[in-house]
Amino acid sequence: MSTPEPSGPAPRGTAPVPRAGGPAQPQARAVRLGPRSVAALALVSATGVGAFGWPLLAGPGSQVGAHAQDAPWLFAGLLVLLVAVVAATISESGLGPKAVAMLGVLAATGAALRPVGAGTAGIEPMFFLMVLSGRVLGPGFGFVLGSVTMFASALLTGGVGPWMPFQMLAMGWFTLGAGLLPGPDRLRGRGELLLLAGYGFLAAFAYGTVMNLAGWPFMDTLASNVAYDPQAALPANLARFLAYCLATSLGWDLGRAAVTVVLTLTLGTALLKALRRATRRAAFETPVTFGPG
Repeated sequence: MSTPEPSGPAPRGTAPVPRAGGPAQPQARAVRLGPRSVAALALVSATGVGAFGWPLLAGPGSQVGAHAQDAPWLFAGLLVLLVAVVAATISESGLGPKAVAMLGVLAATGAALRPVGAGTAGIEPMFFLMVLSGRVLGPGFGFVLGSVTMFASALLTGGVGPWMPFQMLAMGWFTLGAGLLPGPDRLRGRGELLLLAGYGFLAAFAYGTVMNLAGWPFMDTLASNVAYDPQAALPANLARFLAYCLATSLGWDLGRAAVTVVLTLTLGTALLKALRRATRRAAFETPVTFGPG
């Protein structure tokens, strides 16, 4: 005997459960970006592009190039403030207690995963978790999650230095990009896994490349012919930078990208289901209310 379906509205504080065979429900977002949040993200991203790319943007003999050893420290301090402003703006726009709890769990998990393969051919399973979390929870939550996870992992592993703000911003971009991928409410199954695996592969290389830009100016020009030369023109420095990437990080970036793809294709289905189930039960978009007992 079949059980009749309830005809009344769903209890307050719960998310509607889609019926089998029915249309896909819109994917809930832990954070809905408003105009202020978008403006703050655009500002910090534009500043971040300048902070990462100034060695290639500064002309020969420029004042920025003349302070090549000091500029990364100045940009690092600026990025810390800007990332904090973005996180505060996003939380003001709707990062409620349930989203904060989810943020804490995922950030702690990501921070614990990072040391698993640190120092071994780029084996970094944290990137796989960031891709899937950004996909399910959206770009706003993804940016905050990526930044907080990298900050927590730096404290856990003792990796605090001038590179940490650059890592926080780069990981924020990495996770935000996963939340901006097309078809979050329609694409499911194998096609979604292939999309996420392809994004993870390319974004892992992009992360390594921008982080190379953050550390490249610290090299002594006299010590290597691939170091940044503040007196050289853009084509010469670009050639030096490409040689630097090939010589120092290609194998590491390839390992990171391969691990992200393998974990996404093998564990992605189960983790996506778990994250979406937790998101439905959390009902981020339903306000917390208290009624009579």
